[in-house]
Amino acid sequence: MLTWMIQSAGAGQLALALASLAIPRVLGWREDTARLRPLTRQVFWTYAGYIWCAHVAFGLLSVLVPDALLDGSILAGLVCAFIAAWWGSRLVIQFLAFGRSPRPSGRIFAAAELTLVAAFLAFTGVYAAAAWKVLAR
Repeated sequence: MLTWMIQSAGAGQLALALASLAIPRVLGWREDTARLRPLTRQVFWTYAGYIWCAHVAFGLLSVLVPDALLDGSILAGLVCAFIAAWWGSRLVIQFLAFGRSPRPSGRIFAAAELTLVAAFLAFTGVYAAAAWKVLAR
């Protein structure tokens, strides 16, 4: 069951990475970042690229070799714990570090936010359960 859940979480992360390619256009990042100093703009896009690549890597690892995340090794448990912490921290940052007022309004954005929060919770839970299973041995 946990293998299937990891594969599903991996597919979700790959879908998120694919869908996130539209975020710069939808939120007008090019226009917004054009007002930044060049170094700040470069750092922003670098961080965006790193995050996108991490999501793709998590997704591919989970879809292609889910058993490697459950093989009982300390490395497998720590990788699962890291991915759980990644998504859990994403939720904490969203709700505790940033205000709610700058978000876009409208039903589409509200539905997207609800979907993303549900996905982030699911990712956190799946990888935390996998880490627990592996590290509690």
